[in-house]
Amino acid sequence: MVQQIISTAIGKVVKRATALRGGGSALPGLVVEKIDPKFLNRTLAQLPLGAVIISGTNGKTTTTKIVVELLESSGLKVFTNRTGSNFSRGVIAALLSEVDMRGRLQSDIAVLELDEAWAAKFVQLVKPRYSLLLNVFRDQLDRFGEIDKTAKFLEEIARATTSTVVFNRDDPRIYRISQQVTATKTFFGTTTELLRLMPTDDGLRSGDDQANHAVEADVLLNKIADDGTAVFRLGQDDYQTRLSLSGVYNILNAAAALALVKNILKDSDRVIESSQLIEALSKIKPAFGRGEVIYLNDAPIELILVKNPSGFRLALLSFTDHRPTMIAINDNYADGRDMSWLWDVDFHGLGKGTVKIVSGIRAYDMALRLRYDDIPTTKINTDITNSLRYFLKTNPDQPKRIYCTYTAMISIRRELAKLTAVEVVR
Repeated sequence: MVQQIISTAIGKVVKRATALRGGGSALPGLVVEKIDPKFLNRTLAQLPLGAVIISGTNGKTTTTKIVVELLESSGLKVFTNRTGSNFSRGVIAALLSEVDMRGRLQSDIAVLELDEAWAAKFVQLVKPRYSLLLNVFRDQLDRFGEIDKTAKFLEEIARATTSTVVFNRDDPRIYRISQQVTATKTFFGTTTELLRLMPTDDGLRSGDDQANHAVEADVLLNKIADDGTAVFRLGQDDYQTRLSLSGVYNILNAAAALALVKNILKDSDRVIESSQLIEALSKIKPAFGRGEVIYLNDAPIELILVKNPSGFRLALLSFTDHRPTMIAINDNYADGRDMSWLWDVDFHGLGKGTVKIVSGIRAYDMALRLRYDDIPTTKINTDITNSLRYFLKTNPDQPKRIYCTYTAMISIRRELAKLTAVEVVR
């Protein structure tokens, strides 16, 4: 207890000092991690329902947000790493904001978004009670190497889980992991028709994805309409709802979240009807930068995070209304340094005349890639601030869309916050 109090005090001081200096959000967590390696385990051990890990290449942030809000709507108090800082030090930094001066955490459950490689290290410190494995795509190969190595990280998470693992039945690599572990298993999935709109990594190359009908999905995404209405099958019953989430892949993330939440609630003392979960789901808005809509003078600006070929392709398939578009590509560490994946994306879906400006550190690389698909670019400028100002002056009353890598998204949100209301993510 003494060590917990000392570590908490030091962490809170560092966190306050870092905030005053405008420093990184994970630094206090790094300090506590160094002086007290057991801080994370001790703190999360206080939770009655334990810890949940959500991992996979695409969709972690959105899925985590959906899970958290569904659990909160069911009356549970949830701790989560809301900033999306998905390394263990980021989780510790988030904990420092929630614990009292004695290091006590007043929550029922922790729902944590974790990077695949860091999650494999995290489970050596903290055994999750539940985990959710979304998908495996070729992403930031300069960090992880081959795709099977990423799958191996996810397998380590599943093996460490003490209660229930939720698997994507339609991702072949995730399904293979489910055959290797002994934990309680449950699955989410979709139809072959919808899977071809949001293909797996193999499907991106073969064009012939098939839903895994050999396994019954606990939650099945059955239909998606153009107006955002979706039909989910929970058990034997279908539920139709219109969602605030945009993008077909975000709706599949919602199916994954429902499957996880159903299993968590089954183990808690709360009896929540499926219809209540669907009603709560209909009100959830996208996570920051993942289809998030920011309004400037009543005109919507949609922010779409892109970080690999599958994600960019799915975004282009989802958003086909040819709004004025900005693309901002950085290659900082958090973005992944290797941007060669841009050549694996088919950009014909953008439509000619829609791309008003390309920006970011790799603006010229992006503009060259667009040229090979005969997509003209009106303007190129590596400075994101200046580019955003130019873009906002272009057709000021029209809805707009910005595709951006992670650090570009952070810069764009910061600039937009000077002009209009932008949700603060802590």
